[in-house]
Amino acid sequence: MAYDNDRRNRRPRKGCIKGVTFDYKNADALRRYLNEYGRIRPRRQTRLCAKEQRALAIEVKKARHLALLPFVDE
Repeated sequence: MAYDNDRRNRRPRKGCIKGVTFDYKNADALRRYLNEYGRIRPRRQTRLCAKEQRALAIEVKKARHLALLPFVDE
């Protein structure tokens, strides 16, 4: 089956294996999940599960409101 081969070649997701936690005060760690325009990268690029992608979005939004991260990068 072609589907088995596709699954085998994928990289494992980061969060589901390591149990990644996010903190709005650690802006440098959050910055790597933003693209060059300051937008949050999608799940297929961050390789996080849905639960952790939602947690990431909440922490990025907190950091933006406290001016630790920019709303827009130019």
